[in-house]
Amino acid sequence: MGATTAIAALSLHCFSKSHTHFSPFRTLPRLTCSFSSSIKFNISFAPPKPKPKPEPDASNEPDGPLLIPWIVRGEDGNLRLQSEPPPSLLNAIATAQTGTKKDNKQTKTTAATATNTTKPQKARSTAPPQHSKAARRFYNQNIKESSAARLSKVLAASGVASRRSCEELIFEGKVTVNGTVCNTPQTKVDPAKDVIYVNGNRLPKRQPQKVYLALNKPKGYICSSGENESKSVISLFDDYLNSWGKKHPGVPTPRLFTVGRLDVATTGLIIVTNDGDFAQKLSHPSSNLSKEYIATIDGLVHKRHLIAISEGTTVEGVLCVPDVVELLPRQPEMQRTRIRIVVHEGRKHEVRELVKRAGLEIHSLKRVRIGGFRLPPDLGAHYFPECLT
Repeated sequence: MGATTAIAALSLHCFSKSHTHFSPFRTLPRLTCSFSSSIKFNISFAPPKPKPKPEPDASNEPDGPLLIPWIVRGEDGNLRLQSEPPPSLLNAIATAQTGTKKDNKQTKTTAATATNTTKPQKARSTAPPQHSKAARRFYNQNIKESSAARLSKVLAASGVASRRSCEELIFEGKVTVNGTVCNTPQTKVDPAKDVIYVNGNRLPKRQPQKVYLALNKPKGYICSSGENESKSVISLFDDYLNSWGKKHPGVPTPRLFTVGRLDVATTGLIIVTNDGDFAQKLSHPSSNLSKEYIATIDGLVHKRHLIAISEGTTVEGVLCVPDVVELLPRQPEMQRTRIRIVVHEGRKHEVRELVKRAGLEIHSLKRVRIGGFRLPPDLGAHYFPECLT
């Protein structure tokens, strides 16, 4: 088809050059074109050009890596700008992602259990991982907080005797620790781990819990923990201590003692406990705890008496000046005058000495407050203990 078209075009070209005028009635000369059979046409079609890709808009691309500024507060307290998020945000994101994964797993497990009722799935164990004996031993010996304390303190806390009496037992060789006689009260022991014997009796592994009691001390009782004292303040707790074993089986009975003292004629608030450290902090002069007393006076009280009390007096070689001296209004049912006196020294018979120096005579003396704890109004002088909160 291509060769025929080329021949026709060539014939027309030759005719147009030899004849200027054309007549359709004349016979055209015969033109013969011959082609050698050696001519071959190799026609091929080029593949279509690929469509050009749209070039990215260079104006929207940043010159460097994308930086997100974070404003954080440094250790010096000043705000600064940094390119990395703060660690607290990364931890929060990690925690949130972890919780999300767990929630998704739980949701999928719940949905699978609800849809596949014919094949019950086994519940996964949530028990904590079991550690080897060597790992637990290392943790108990090196990491876990030890409850070791001085031997004399442990004996006293277990109700054996007072701290001083326990030291005497240790010096006499009546105490053994892990099969060996111990003559040093400062030896560190742990009742839960060490085997302690006192006079041949095994010390319990468990120590009694700390007890804090408030008592409205009646008149005629002394603040002594001696066993031979018939009218000791501690004897008022006999019923409480006798019922201890029923309420706390397996725990030794606590050894109670008073925090500070009140003389035999003084009534009112006194704290009873078995916590030696608490008692030491409460009664030590460095605590500077104020104590409030109500003194009932025989006779009339004038202004000069109050001035004399407020000037203070010397007790045991130390000048003791009260914090507050106040004349209370007279009550209809009481004929005697009352004076409110607040002191913080805590010397022996301090309030009585202050009133005596002013030339007055005390009919009765009652303590109503120690530090921030006031004697409850409903705690009558019937020896009934009340737990401190």
